[in-house]
Amino acid sequence: MNIEILKSKIHRATVTEANLNYVGSITIDETLMEAANMIENEKVQVLNVNNGERLETYVIKGEKGSGVVCLNGAAARKAAVGDTVIILSYASMDFEEAKTFQPSIVFPDADNKL
Repeated sequence: MNIEILKSKIHRATVTEANLNYVGSITIDETLMEAANMIENEKVQVLNVNNGERLETYVIKGEKGSGVVCLNGAAARKAAVGDTVIILSYASMDFEEAKTFQPSIVFPDADNKL
């Protein structure tokens, strides 16, 4: 039996941009992506701490070291610049393997730096 468990978490990042006129997704600083073990095009869940909004989208790699966390397209309606978000991704794995799996969790500062 396979179950879905938390694979990666960027806990309390700050939204730096909201770009309504983009195709869609969330752009994340490559440094944060690497630290959280996320890859480009990976499906993520974005939880907005400020307003309670929750959405699913996919990751676009942002410039390394830029601190960018930008909601694009329709997702831009779900957050404002300065909002705090939690970005999660999940993995499907065997139940027994899941018991010992340790997710990658990142705690960026207010500037989205490690």
